[in-house]
Amino acid sequence: MAERNIYQVADWNGQSGERWVAHQARLDAMVAVFGQAAIDAVAPAPGERVLDVGCGAGTSSLALAARVGASGQVLGVDISEPLIGWARALAPPDAPVRFQLADAGSAELPEGAFDILFSRFGVMFFDDPAGAFAHMRRALRPGGRVAFVCWRGAAENDWVRLPMGAIKGIVPPAAQPDPEAPGPFSFGDRERVACILAAAGFTDIAIMPFDASIPLGEGETRDAAIDDAVKMALEVGPLSRALADQPDGIRASASAALRAVFARQSGDRSVMFDGAAWIVMARNQAAAREALAM
Repeated sequence: MAERNIYQVADWNGQSGERWVAHQARLDAMVAVFGQAAIDAVAPAPGERVLDVGCGAGTSSLALAARVGASGQVLGVDISEPLIGWARALAPPDAPVRFQLADAGSAELPEGAFDILFSRFGVMFFDDPAGAFAHMRRALRPGGRVAFVCWRGAAENDWVRLPMGAIKGIVPPAAQPDPEAPGPFSFGDRERVACILAAAGFTDIAIMPFDASIPLGEGETRDAAIDDAVKMALEVGPLSRALADQPDGIRASASAALRAVFARQSGDRSVMFDGAAWIVMARNQAAAREALAM
């Protein structure tokens, strides 16, 4: 599994998980608007029960908990022990939320226990996405709702396209990955996402584009913000993986190239990039239809 899916358990329980914890506040700020759009789309009601898949450090779970209130419940699930540990530390003791270290695509989940299956950029990493969604669907009640946000293609997302373009010619080119291999952009094809959900037994599938600006780095001055954005790009995300095994000379050249690209972006206390995502909605109707057919 480790060879086919570099984003799986070993990675998220090693340096990647630790780095995400270290940069948690800023990384959550980068994607907060996308997660909020998905939450608004599904409109959790007081008393509802939500399964938050790939919950990371728990920010999305806490936002969902605020919507379902004391009479509701949120279960945040993630494969990263560092991130789950940080989520538990951040959660107020009275919040209607708990966290579980597990792979939601195969973990034992209570059947029919949830009203909503939610995810903020946490569902693009399954080796068998249709199988994972079919497994998670069984945890939804009949008529239960799905809402998740996932990235569109890398070419539409300047926060990764521009940094990766900056190091072209500096870092030896790597083999082009399979666009459907587990990774941040594996759900970029709208039709593929629709087919995955349909194969898993979901109905009423709706996939809508959502675009927003993403702040990378932070600083009291523009120069400080650019420096911080370069540091973050070198430590977290796709570019950090591309540079992971490169010698210091190449990393220094890449850093200089990044700074030049970032300096052309807008923003005073952060470097701003365009981000492109899908807001995906669906419903679990299979159980109700099976009952009618009996």
